Order: sequence, then structure tokens, then C-alpha cells
Amino acid sequence: MKILFLSQRVPFPPNRGDKITTWRLVERLARKHEVTIMAFAHDEADMEGAEALRAKGFETIAIPIDVRRQKFKALPRMLGDTPMTLAVFGSPQMQSAVSERMQEMDAAYAYSSAMGAFLLPQTKPWVMHFAELDSDKWLQYAERHRWPLSQIYRREWRLLEKFEAKVADATSQNVFCTPLEQRIFQDRIPGRPSMVLRNGVDLEHFSPRPSEAEPEHMVFTGVMDYYPNIDGCVHFVKEVLPRVRSEFPNARFTIVGSRPTKEVLRLGKTEGVEVTGFVDSTADWMARATIAVAPLRVARGIQNKVLEAMAMGLPIVGTTSATQGVGAIHGRQYLVADRAEEQAHGVRGLLRDEAARTRLGLSARKFVEKHHDWESVFADLNGLFAE
Repeated sequence: MKILFLSQRVPFPPNRGDKITTWRLVERLARKHEVTIMAFAHDEADMEGAEALRAKGFETIAIPIDVRRQKFKALPRMLGDTPMTLAVFGSPQMQSAVSERMQEMDAAYAYSSAMGAFLLPQTKPWVMHFAELDSDKWLQYAERHRWPLSQIYRREWRLLEKFEAKVADATSQNVFCTPLEQRIFQDRIPGRPSMVLRNGVDLEHFSPRPSEAEPEHMVFTGVMDYYPNIDGCVHFVKEVLPRVRSEFPNARFTIVGSRPTKEVLRLGKTEGVEVTGFVDSTADWMARATIAVAPLRVARGIQNKVLEAMAMGLPIVGTTSATQGVGAIHGRQYLVADRAEEQAHGVRGLLRDEAARTRLGLSARKFVEKHHDWESVFADLNGLFAE
């Protein structure tokens, strides 16, 4: 089949959560189908990524987008009934390119609801892969902010949920990366088809290296201009780390990820905290850690940072929000803690007990080997397009 694959970012190189998944999807689909990629290019690195995809044999159409400028231009749309997400990612150039290219395609695959919008005029079969249920994410944002932001976020939640229902009616299949998001979708938008394709992890690249671990070293990985990551790290540094250092004064916390905001950079001035910015290999930094933390207070979907730490054999202390998509068991493959004191208690306990760290890390590695190998998690893709 000829498949048009739409993504919000150029799906290469796989150096952040959405790009990891989209690259794996494209690579897997290309084993049996002819895949054309159409994506937004957010910066020069995305344009270089598009060129790399062409070198790999993928027809790739990259359409530049300036998200900051788009957000400013979208402000007047707040007075209407268009979700800001669609206003920001609305693009006549993308719509025209999709409509033209679909004439020669057999089907399409849209990753993220904003990209599904470009397929609504289509009558050919297409798949809507919700990277995360965006409406639910905005509802979580609303619940964590005060007025007026809470009202703005609630508006986005209501309008996006209506849009997601429209998309769900138009597509051949709705895909989610966790059973939790599928259940939320079925509750709020009932009667539409849905299925789960879990995320995977590169088990070869992210593999245990216990000899490199540094004592009392905690690590967090993630793109650091993304609100849930910022909020989680600020919470950890201000509320959790002091409780840990009260018993382990030499304990260190490293925030590893590209594009740290000013707020994140200020955390690096705290004693015991390092902010790296972009690094070539997050695996190298995780290998240096004793414990991985995932203190996200707003999250849905599967957190790649959690899967990667598990694959590295690291013991993890994470919130319910950060771990619930993985499907492992508290106390067996990771520790789940939501309140600051509970998180600090979990970290301190692991720092005291090397045997517990080793046991948790080994169990985590075995779990991802069984449930999150890329070769197995996307096994249903072929059946999906056969239907």
C-alpha cells in the first residue's frame, strides 16, 4: 500500500519522545508498505532530519512552521470556537500538500490530533494515532492552574474534546498508547473504534551499565521546555531534594534534556543540582546515575523516560501520572509516590539499600524486555492495514 504518514515534527532523529515513536512507526510501516512522510519542520535541525530521511529512501515533505509566531497570530481565534491547538498548527500549505498527495495514496496515518485535522476532508481510509489524548491533557493543566489560565485551559479542553469526537467519527481506527487513555476516550467519546499500540524502547541502546553508576546520583531526562517536565523538576528540586539531602548531604540531581527554560536553568544554581541542556546520549547520563526519578504531576500516555530508565536497569521513583501508562507494579518494577515526602522516602530508602536498588532494577529490565520490545509492540500494525 501507499501510505501518507503525517506527524507534527519531522520524525528523525529519534531524540525526543514523539520522534522516537514516529520514527519507529515509519520504520515498521516501511517494511511492507511504501511510506511518504509529511511533517512540520520546527527548526533547522528538523530540516536536517528530513534530509536524513530522504537519504534513507523515504520521500519526505517538510513544511516549515514557526510555532511562536503561530501562537501570536492565533490569539484572535480565542474569541471564536476553534481550539488554539488547531489555530497554531493550522496551515493552508500543509492542507494543500496533504490533499494533493492523498490523490495517489491508498491510506494515511496521522500522529497527533492536530495532524488528523488535515485528513478530515478525505474519504480514503486513515488511522488516527493519538500521541496523547490532548483534551485530557488540557483538563489536567486547568486543574493545576489558577484563573485566568484555568479558564483558558478549560476552553481548550472542551473544544478539543468536540474536535476529537469529530476526528473519531471520520477515521477508520483510533490508536492509543495506553489502555488508560483508551478507557478515557471510550468514556468521553463512546461508540467509536479504538485499539492500543504501546510504546517500546531500544533495548540494545538502553542497557544496564552498573559499573558506571555514581553514588547518590539521581537523574531526570526529558525535553526541558515542556510544561509537565518543568513542573515536575521544579517540584522535585524545591520539595523533594531537600528532604533527601537532609540524610544524604552529598546527593546530586541532574536534569538532562534539551532547550531548558530560564526557570529550569535557575534550578541549576541550587546546591546539588546540574542542568545539562542538550546531550548526545541520554543513556550515558543515565548510566552515571544510581536512581532515576519521574516526578511528573501532569502526564498521560507512556513516558519514554520511564521505559528507558527501566531498560537501563535503574530503580525508579515516579508519580502515578508518570508510571500509570507502563503497566508495571509498584514495589516490583518501580516505586510509585505522589506526595513530596513519599517521594523523598522512596529515594532515601533506595539510597540506603543497594540490594533493593539492584532487585528493582533487574525486575524493571526484565519487564520491558517482555512487554516493550519495539519488535513486538507494533506487531498489530500489519493487521490494522490489512483490515
